[in-house]
Amino acid sequence: VYSIDIEDIGDDLLEVQKQYPGKFRALKADITSEESATQAVDSIIENAGTIDGMVVNSGRTKHKPALDFTTEEIQQLWNINLFASFYCTRVAARAFIKLGVKGSIVFTASMAFYRPNKRVPSAPYGASKAGARNMTHTLAMEWAKYNIRVNSVSPGLVNTARTSWIPQQPDWEQQLKYYGGMLRLAEVEELGVAYVYLLSDAAIYTTSIDIPVNGAIGSRSYQTLYYNFGITDYTAVC
Repeated sequence: VYSIDIEDIGDDLLEVQKQYPGKFRALKADITSEESATQAVDSIIENAGTIDGMVVNSGRTKHKPALDFTTEEIQQLWNINLFASFYCTRVAARAFIKLGVKGSIVFTASMAFYRPNKRVPSAPYGASKAGARNMTHTLAMEWAKYNIRVNSVSPGLVNTARTSWIPQQPDWEQQLKYYGGMLRLAEVEELGVAYVYLLSDAAIYTTSIDIPVNGAIGSRSYQTLYYNFGITDYTAVC
């Protein structure tokens, strides 16, 4: 497993490398550049001899009315969520085809693509995730002849450093009971099963689908939960 990130390789990733020698490696690359993404994948192939799958997992979001977005903010969202995703996917597909590999690509989409958040809108973010879903459908169709599968996973609310305080709010359980869903956030590890399935041969005939991992919390819930808990600006992968 290889992790590609724009940030310097931190102690957490170095620790994982120590725990899994020869099975995990972290690389630094700016995937908003197709050239940089290509170099990263070439490095993986040089080291491992092949590449079998790609998880397109980078993402950024910002919530505010459409009329208030600056051009720079829109470009930042789309550079990460759309262009970088497309570049990584295309680089992976070219490698699969060259190596004769029946590869699998999995996008991280979002529940936001199913329905916009009325009270805390983000048209650029929603559009970028809808774009990821369209790419999933289109590329699955285009690359089926190469035996390349393309799918996506749509996470709901996930317990991270930026969201772990949400369940501490006094009306958290009341909100979830009213709108439905499990009475907790998802743990990051609980998303992994969906990705592993889509990457594996167990999904050898599965392509172009989206798997929501949302604990039954629907899009309507997000409209209220995001509003009540004050989530307005954060960087995440979902």
